[in-house]
Amino acid sequence: MRIGARGSKLSLAQAGHMQRRIAAALGADPAKAAEVEAVAPLIVITTTGDRVQDRRLLEIGGKGLFTKEIEEALIEGRIDCAIHSMKDMPAELPPGLCIAAIPEREDPRDAFLSRDAVRLEDLPQGARLGTASLRRQAQSLHRRPDLDVQMLRGNVDTRLAKLAAGDADAILLAYAGLRRLGLGDLPKSLIDPKEVPPAPGQGALAIETREADRDLPWVAGLRCETTTLCVTAERGALAALEGSCKTPIGAHAWLEGGTIQLIVEALAPDGTVRFRHAGDTEISQLSDPLASARDLGFSLGQAIKSEAGDVIIL
Repeated sequence: MRIGARGSKLSLAQAGHMQRRIAAALGADPAKAAEVEAVAPLIVITTTGDRVQDRRLLEIGGKGLFTKEIEEALIEGRIDCAIHSMKDMPAELPPGLCIAAIPEREDPRDAFLSRDAVRLEDLPQGARLGTASLRRQAQSLHRRPDLDVQMLRGNVDTRLAKLAAGDADAILLAYAGLRRLGLGDLPKSLIDPKEVPPAPGQGALAIETREADRDLPWVAGLRCETTTLCVTAERGALAALEGSCKTPIGAHAWLEGGTIQLIVEALAPDGTVRFRHAGDTEISQLSDPLASARDLGFSLGQAIKSEAGDVIIL
């Protein structure tokens, strides 16, 4: 079972964790590295998003550039599945491919890191905030229009080094990535996902396969029902808003009893205007809870799209 993944430290940490789970599902001993590698070898694939680090993704084709080469390998049969960060997955997948499993999600919140300030609100007037995310830029400027947002790309180590060197007064990163790298103690604070929703699917992983392999026996053991429902709702909003790196979109879903709660927001890129809708749907008695979750997200996204028009598109 050849597993494709990007070569960044975070991607390898995520893929390595799933590699052991996949190998175990295929009958290997996850504690024996040689056995794991023999049964489920990891194939590192460099993507355009990894190669081009001096421009925003929206300038070079969008977040699909983190998945394009890996998906080509999957279509061509050079790998059998791929491990992605869900937040990097475009709303639409290439024909013949599917998200076969979504494992249990890590913490979805954004993390605030700074040398001095504890929260975004504590930064001095005109402070430099480093981020390559249009969503984080728009949400931060909505809260603090005085901030000087600087484009900051690169892997986690690179961004942390730039913060330490004084290239920015603060940065925002996904807390899930920091935790997976053993750096969960670095943030000065975590941002409330209900007040400032993260990217749809943030903190979750996507196991992508060919459509024909969706229901292979090893896949089922990787699925988390709660995470799948919540991410499906969030990605429903993404689909409605035609989400790309040119549209600042945040979405956060959670399960409360037998009900999915969802908050969706989209903003003008400069943060001056924010459109926000919330809703819920009962899932306990439904025959197709995934369809209900997606419909909830899609309806909230459509409501925002109707209200906002082109204001939210860069």
